[in-house]
This record gives sequence, structure tokens and C-alpha cells, in this order.
Amino acid sequence: MSIRPTEIKLHQASRVLEVAFEDGSRFQLPCEYLRVFSPSAEVRGHGPNTATLVTGKEKVNIEAIEPVGNYAVKLVFDDGHSTGLYSWNVLHDLGADQESNWQDYLRRLAGAGYQRQV
Repeated sequence: MSIRPTEIKLHQASRVLEVAFEDGSRFQLPCEYLRVFSPSAEVRGHGPNTATLVTGKEKVNIEAIEPVGNYAVKLVFDDGHSTGLYSWNVLHDLGADQESNWQDYLRRLAGAGYQRQV
């Protein structure tokens, strides 16, 4: 059973997607975070251990939010990426796990020798 959002609001100036859910949770999800954790095969890969470390997305923004049925949205990023479908569960999980996901991402960037340009 999917938990449904009650509000989805894009704050383009701050590059943050705010999502509230019917369970009362509310998340502020930076566009960079959503882009580097896209549920697309391009980012997650096609099998175990095939995910791609996405870099250089510090200034990425969302250009459009397109509904997909009653279960997801497609986020269209200004870097041309638009293949990830963000189901309600994916958005909720990204919000709930944001801190640990982000710390893991920063560790992987450091391990690859990449310095974020903030």
C-alpha cells in the first residue's frame, strides 16, 4: 500500500521540492539530492552493484513536475534528465532516509576524489 502525498511544492529559487504526506511527514528535498538519487535505470543501474555515482549536479533544478497516474511524478531536471519516475513510496523513502543517503553519497564522492562545487 502506497502512502500518498497531500502536497508537492517546488521552490525553484532555493532548488527544493517540498513534499507532505498523509501520515503527517513533510520533507524538504533538494533538487541535487533528488537528481543524484533518481530512480532511473541510468542512475540506479540495471542490476546489483551497477549504480552510477552522479556528480556535478550541485546547481541542478527541476523544470517541470508531471503526474504519472495516481502513483508517481516524473521530475524533469534542467540538465535534461527526465527518465526517473518518483513513486509516492520512493519520495517518502528518500525523505525518511535523506540524512543517511546524503552522508553515504558524500562518502562515495570523497572516495572518487570529487569535490562538490557549492
